[in-house]
Amino acid sequence: MAELLQIQEAREKPADSPNMRDFLSLGFRPLYIAGCGWALISLLIWIFIPQLIGHPLSAVAWHAHEMLWGFIATIAVAFLLTASATWTGFNPLKGYGLAGICVLWIIARAGYLVGGETGFHIACASEAAFFAISAVCLMRVMIKGRSRRNYGVPLLVLGLGVANVLYLRAALAGDYLLLMQRFDLGLVCMAVIALLIARRVIPFFAMRMVPGLEIPMQTRNGQVQLTISVLAIAAGVAGLPVVMAVGLAAAGILSLWQLALWKPAAVLHKPMLWILYLGYGAMGVGLLFAAWHASGLASGVLSRAAVHVHIIGMGGFAILIIGMVTRTALGHLGRPLALDGSMLLSYYLMVAAVVLRLAALWPSAATATLLQAAALCWIGCLALYLWRFVPMLIRPRYTPPAAPAAPRAAAAQTQK
Repeated sequence: MAELLQIQEAREKPADSPNMRDFLSLGFRPLYIAGCGWALISLLIWIFIPQLIGHPLSAVAWHAHEMLWGFIATIAVAFLLTASATWTGFNPLKGYGLAGICVLWIIARAGYLVGGETGFHIACASEAAFFAISAVCLMRVMIKGRSRRNYGVPLLVLGLGVANVLYLRAALAGDYLLLMQRFDLGLVCMAVIALLIARRVIPFFAMRMVPGLEIPMQTRNGQVQLTISVLAIAAGVAGLPVVMAVGLAAAGILSLWQLALWKPAAVLHKPMLWILYLGYGAMGVGLLFAAWHASGLASGVLSRAAVHVHIIGMGGFAILIIGMVTRTALGHLGRPLALDGSMLLSYYLMVAAVVLRLAALWPSAATATLLQAAALCWIGCLALYLWRFVPMLIRPRYTPPAAPAAPRAAAAQTQK
């Protein structure tokens, strides 16, 4: 009998073993891995083996699409599916449902890359379903949890899906000018979501990590910024570039004003915070450059759409993302809110990737070298993240070991 018990115990899995139930318990677990993993792979393809990119998307159109919708928007959806469970008390998507949208996401990535005409249409339908299902699930829990202040969030996710379809239609038609307009529409829609998320979580994170730090939430300021940003998107759809430029400039100025009120000097000793401040500041600067471009006043190198696209896309989104996917993953997984050496190095690598990529915007003999160096830093950053976090994301939430019970004699002595 003793031998039988020992055999049964040996077959039992440890409590912290990887398992599918925990992996599919919240949106951030599979989608953080998917988004960051694809950001690494797709950039590797774009810079070093672009011949793998099939038709009908051109190489540039594919790269722009996969960075915005395949990476950035995926991480945003992952965050919202997770945060909404905290905001409302109800988990919007888990188990088979979460697995289903992950499958749709994978079909989309494969279809755009190597699917040809048929694969392209299947990918488009799959990706539209990914955003639509996510938006419906978010709205369901917002209504169920009576979270009225967040009713606009599912609509913004749906807007991302609509902008995606419009972009893909322009790409299929081969209309480059319309393609860039639609890309800017998606970029600004994503920027509104990022600003909405960041202005809520950054002050909260900062006040928790810096003792005595008090930061005003600036609710009215945020509502004004959100309204102006939505109006800028509407102006872009209506073909009113000057009105859109004014809206983008106002949103950018408000972002930088908020950042100044968040007391950035107080977080310089906290990498987990200054990375978020840096990304938010870059977002504000990028919106100003986007306004300049939309107004038609920019000239020379700065007139290129690539300038504001990379300031917002890399300096804003990517820096915010590497900060958010570490901070929120550690928090939701029950881990200590502290960076180890690999996590900190991933921050520095992402900042280096941004600096090198922006430097490569100015044509020179070093442009190709700068691009490759930026790509290597990007790949190194995301590889470190995946290496460190995948083992945690596929396992149950961490439970700190209980303190050993005091001996009875010691306990009795304490009571005396």
